[in-house]
Amino acid sequence: MKKPNSKQFLASGKIDLKDFPTSFSLGVKEKTIEKKLEKIRVKLADWQDVLYAHGKYSVLVCLQGMDTSGKDSLIREVFKDLNARGVVVHSFKVPSSLELKHDFLWRHYIALPARGKFGVFNRTHYENVLVTRVRPEYILNENLPDINEVADITEDFWEKRFEDIRNFEKHISRNGTIIFKFFLNISKEEQRQRLLRRLDKPSKNWKFSPGDLKERKLWDEYRGYYEDAISRTSFPHAPWYIIPSNDKTTARYLTAKIILEELVKYKDVQEPDLSPDILKNLSEYREQLEKEYEP
Repeated sequence: MKKPNSKQFLASGKIDLKDFPTSFSLGVKEKTIEKKLEKIRVKLADWQDVLYAHGKYSVLVCLQGMDTSGKDSLIREVFKDLNARGVVVHSFKVPSSLELKHDFLWRHYIALPARGKFGVFNRTHYENVLVTRVRPEYILNENLPDINEVADITEDFWEKRFEDIRNFEKHISRNGTIIFKFFLNISKEEQRQRLLRRLDKPSKNWKFSPGDLKERKLWDEYRGYYEDAISRTSFPHAPWYIIPSNDKTTARYLTAKIILEELVKYKDVQEPDLSPDILKNLSEYREQLEKEYEP
């Protein structure tokens, strides 16, 4: 089995998604990949237990991708062995009326994981520089000062929004949040096939919306804005990884492997030592418990 490393998928500088593959062969059968993923999941679960005990870091995993890129199933398969109380998933939809009364990052701030926990954002704060650039009229719903019509939304507006995102990520990183950002990279043909499967399988019909076809017509526009967003915001403290995702099993394995590979570099994440008072009395505590035994 091939042994890819995180650097192979790391986005750096100005990127062109055409330079990144949508398919990646690990050289083994699907069952072998699934077994490898199971082992990584166990290690991630163990690391999360230590993370909780250590109590100084949190982990934020951000997932973005075109429609049908496999975000939901990746979350299910990568994180299912973690303690349910140690991982919180947020799926960000159209902003609510309450959310629109706050700045665009507010709903993401309040969803951040506490120290000791994993947080997963299924769609993220980047929707505010992706969907809204394709459909800038959505910005008008935010009722912002000096933005009264679409013509008021200039390139300077977007640069300031990117600056806000960079500052947001820099701030939470400085305060102990370990950030991962993954773009699940599928081909347009693979998306077509997945949409067809949604139509053909009764169990998948509910996922299909005619709006999927309207969004598909904007494929190139969305891809261009993804390239711009990733290029402007991939830094060592908040890196973007572009994951080949035409094969879902491979995408899940690569994502999990990158997360584990990077987390184990935090050598200071260790279980805390027992206090000297407790340590010197361990034998006494054991004796008390053993005396309680009643056959």
